[in-house]
Amino acid sequence: MGTTAVGKTDLVLRLADKYPIEIISVDSALIYQDMDIGTAKPTLCELNSAPHHLINIITPLDSYSVIQFIESTNLLIREINNRGKIPVLVGGTMMYYNALLNGISVLPEANLIIRTQLEKRILDYGIDSLYIELLGIDTVAAHKINSNDRHRIIRALEVYYLSGKPISQLQKETNICVMKDVDFLSLGVLPNNREVLHSRINKRFEQMIASGFIEEVLQLKNKYPQLSSEHTSMRCVGYYQVWQYLDNLINKTDLLEMGKAATRQLAKRQTTWLRSIDFINIATDDNLNPECLFASLQNHLKSFI
Repeated sequence: MGTTAVGKTDLVLRLADKYPIEIISVDSALIYQDMDIGTAKPTLCELNSAPHHLINIITPLDSYSVIQFIESTNLLIREINNRGKIPVLVGGTMMYYNALLNGISVLPEANLIIRTQLEKRILDYGIDSLYIELLGIDTVAAHKINSNDRHRIIRALEVYYLSGKPISQLQKETNICVMKDVDFLSLGVLPNNREVLHSRINKRFEQMIASGFIEEVLQLKNKYPQLSSEHTSMRCVGYYQVWQYLDNLINKTDLLEMGKAATRQLAKRQTTWLRSIDFINIATDDNLNPECLFASLQNHLKSFI
């Protein structure tokens, strides 16, 4: 596991040269078809260099739950082991990672009708109206959610409307955990120097734009007429900002700055997650030198295997 732009793809492909591995993606953006540039999806050559799983499995119109990820990954781990290979999970979606190891409460699936209604209320009355409602329904959840976090506020209200129970109550109830009989080595890649990571993030976003990121989102809008900025796929970092640009809500300069800032914020959240996990083995380097990082990962792997 590692933050965005830290070099995870390069590291796992190096592992594929030395070990009989199959790669399971732990990334909530790589699951989508036709979303290649903005997700920094491995190239066709890279995908063909080692078996990859859970990439390009749904369209941008579809939803994919954490429970689906857990069930798919649990099955893949066993299938890969039965082939005499080593499953290597790679990505930066910490919610998936945490749920896989610690389990997750069973919550209702997303409902586009309810979400659309809640989004309209935000447009008409502001996010405060929804947050005040959540405070009355579920004080515990509301106090854990930033009053401006529209995504989490909408999700908490959606769960309540669908189930009749506060999300904080459901999260304490039925828990799915499927990793109890699997031995795993938990590895994380973290940057020592935040400026180095930020520089890589900024440069990569600029390269994405130069490589046709805007055109990619335009093609998505044309290919999937039902697609909107409220679909989960278009809430991915970068895609939401490009969508705003195409809708003439922001200019090109804003797009570049907002896209970079959103990616840096994502990296910050990922870093916080990784540092909170006690049992993870961290590989780090001031300059994110792939040789140094790979050597550190190999040392951990040798003793585990």
